Amino acid sequence: MGRQRRDEAETPSARLSDGRTARILPSRYANGFEVDVDGTPQSHVDPADPTHLHFEYVARMGAVIDQLPEGPLTAVHLGAGGLTIPRYVEATRPGSRQQVIEIEQALVELVRESLPLPRGASIRIRIGDARDGLARLPAAMAGSVDLLVSDVYSGAQTPAHLTTVEFYRAAAALLAPAGVLLVNVADGSGLAFARRQVATIREALSEVVVVAEVQVLKGRRFGNLVIAASAAPLPVDWLPRLMAAGPHPAKVAQGSEIDAFVQGARPAVDGDATDSPKPSEILFER
Repeated sequence: MGRQRRDEAETPSARLSDGRTARILPSRYANGFEVDVDGTPQSHVDPADPTHLHFEYVARMGAVIDQLPEGPLTAVHLGAGGLTIPRYVEATRPGSRQQVIEIEQALVELVRESLPLPRGASIRIRIGDARDGLARLPAAMAGSVDLLVSDVYSGAQTPAHLTTVEFYRAAAALLAPAGVLLVNVADGSGLAFARRQVATIREALSEVVVVAEVQVLKGRRFGNLVIAASAAPLPVDWLPRLMAAGPHPAKVAQGSEIDAFVQGARPAVDGDATDSPKPSEILFER
């Protein structure tokens, strides 16, 4: 049974720079809380159990992270939300060093006050645009990042300048030789945007897999696809069996399936990129 939501006046909230309102709401469907921006759920956080990844696509990101070599990670996260993945990395990889880049300072302050980070966590939050923030990271980080997560949304859409060959090449330059880039892409019927994103990422990193719920990967409904990419072969032998388990079967596209997936898709560059498609408001009705 879901928890009753608190009275609107008691709900922690903050006005963002573009006029939208971010709120921290008790989850109706699981333990923990959701970070909601004008009706769009951005993150789920369970402070009592940071390994609890309620959103399906976030759980799939966690499954990929779990296959990285053992021990602490050097990680960069573009987009803060509720800091769900940084909390997960801190819980599962103690001693990790993490940088988070988020454009909305009010959101960061709301989350840190209402859903505090674990004591002693080495998670530094930088305020600014994700792409500009990459360029401002310490030069010593180039070639040393084990994990780079791009999950940036303005409302329900990823801004165009974070979807291009130029952007992904800048991200790839930070990665260690076997470092992994994880990208959350939302798309619907036909998957035109997602196909173009995979083609774009392959211009920067040669090894790419896509993980998504089966019907989403077939372009039959709007949803999230996780793109994992690296300059080195990805540890994916275990993924098909793992992703097919559970209440929401998923599929992993790799190898020749990726070639077919991107056929005819033109990589996006700074001069012609577009925001990700906007989902129907019905998708987020509660």
